[in-house]
This record gives sequence, structure tokens and C-alpha cells, in this order.
Amino acid sequence: MGTAHAQGPHDDTRPAVMSLKAAQTLLLDIGRAGDRLVAVGARGHVVYSDDKGDTWIQAPVPTRAMLTAVHFVDDRNGWAVGHDSLILRTSDAGESWEIQYRDPELEEAIDPDGPGLLEKPLMDVWFRDVNTGFAFGAYGLALRTDDGGETWNDITYDIDNQDGFHYNAITRVGEQGLFLVGEMGTMYRSRDLGETWETIEEMPYDGSLFGATGVGEEDVVFIWGLRGNMFRSNDFGDSWEQVELDTPHNGPLEATLFGGTATDDGKIVVVGAGGAVVTSEDQGQTFEVAFRPDRSTLATGKVLESGQVLLVGQRGAIKADSNGLPAQL
Repeated sequence: MGTAHAQGPHDDTRPAVMSLKAAQTLLLDIGRAGDRLVAVGARGHVVYSDDKGDTWIQAPVPTRAMLTAVHFVDDRNGWAVGHDSLILRTSDAGESWEIQYRDPELEEAIDPDGPGLLEKPLMDVWFRDVNTGFAFGAYGLALRTDDGGETWNDITYDIDNQDGFHYNAITRVGEQGLFLVGEMGTMYRSRDLGETWETIEEMPYDGSLFGATGVGEEDVVFIWGLRGNMFRSNDFGDSWEQVELDTPHNGPLEATLFGGTATDDGKIVVVGAGGAVVTSEDQGQTFEVAFRPDRSTLATGKVLESGQVLLVGQRGAIKADSNGLPAQL
């Protein structure tokens, strides 16, 4: 469908404001372009770091829309998604961005200033190579490209989601395929990297799921969501067991968990409301739960080569120790 441009208060085509404090404002996701870290968030902010999160540079971006997720397929080519079904692309490791797609319904609205505009934020994006990628979001919206994002096709009806539940996160699970989670405990898997999708019928939980990750181990996938609920599957979603997450005060974790990632060798970090940080050093066999002193909401985290953790959320990008706590000087 290509790039669609529309005017109006719901479709902010003004460029992001450049700010020295961009890395200290709300950030929602982190990607990795080779050795570079790239984070995205509110007001179209994109910041990148070449020193493992110690300092950040803001990139010029042609929108002020909220950016919710970013994914790099190699050390240069990446995509970010956000509100109003916005999709951006970079081919220089996040230093510059172009708009590839916007919600076409905004362009077709007779009265852009009137009520009733159907805003469909995209919540996650994943590419299997520089040509073929997928973006997922609210109301069951699913998009696919096979030409690096020059055109996007609506594949919403290729997935059995008749109620239009929101999709929140997609992850690759080793060589097994893709795993997609969303609202009301909905889960889908693709054994052929997005060509076909299968609904997981036996759901362990009917609350919203906000994140999922593989851990580099065959068939193993973790999912998580509201009120500290986390589950593990050893068979790519056929069966599940709940992960017991105990807080430092010996009570079960009740904070909602939002985003998280795992390294190739199975180190996991998952974060959430109230400054909650859940970490594992052993492919999810055991977990540690910590709360940051400021209790600010966190959106996701990434384990660095040093073993430290980079967190993003309400207060921007924060470098922390291996448990997500303030690093000791």
C-alpha cells in the first residue's frame, strides 16, 4: 500500500522536537544494530548509544507519534512502529528515519477534526530478513511486507482473531518459528516464520499478555502479563506451567509485567510496573525479583555483554546492575 500521508490532529506529520533530554523521557523499546543500542518512545523520540548505554544521541525523526517498538534485522536495517499504524525505516543503524506507512483510514476520513477516527496503534514489529517482515497491533491489525516495507499488505484475516483482540508482542523461538501474544490470553504460533498462523487453544490464562521470549533452547517460550503472571512452555505452546515469582519480601509478585528479552545464552530480563525487574541467569530455571528504589514503571530491558542490564521506561534509558538495581559506582 506504500506510504499514506494524511493531515489532522490525529496524524502529526511534524518532526520530533530535538531535545538534550530525549533519553530521559518515556521510552518503550530497545533494539540492537550491531554494537549500537537504539531506543524509541514518546513524541517520536529515537535515541542511540555507541557506548553501551552510557551516553545517547537523538536521531531526527519525521513524526511526533508515540513509537512503541523497534527491530533490527542486521547492523544497519531496522523498523520502528507506533500509533496511527505508523511504520518507520532506517538503513543507517538508526541515525535517520523515513515514514513507510500510516493508517490509510486517517487519510480517508471526511472530517479529520471530527470524532470517529479509528486509531490503530501498532505494538510490535519483526523482520526475518531485509525484505519480509510483520507488524502487529490493536484490534487484530496485522501487516506484512515482502519488499523491505515499500508496500505493506493487510493480513489481518489470515489469523483467526474474530473478536479483534489486540496483539501486543511477537518473538522468535529458536528454529521452531514465531510466537504472538495479546489481549485476553490469546496466543498464536507460526512454524514457518509467518507464512501460516495457528491459534493456541489451550490457554493457561485469560488475562492480557504483554510479552514473550524464546531463550535459545529448543521449543522453550516464556509469556507474561497482568499481575505478575508468567508461564513457561517446553513444547512451543502445547502445554504450560506457571512460573512462581517471589518478591524479596517472600510474597508473590503482583506487578504487571510489560516487556523483556533474552540473550542467546539464556539470560532473561522482564520488567514492569512499580519498578519491577525479573531476571534469570539459567534460561529461566530460576528467577530473581527486584524493585528499583524509584518504583517508576519500566517498559522493557536488555542484557548487555557486561552482564549489566539496560532498562527503558517512564524515566528514559537507565543502566543498571545484573539484577536491574542501581549500578554501584
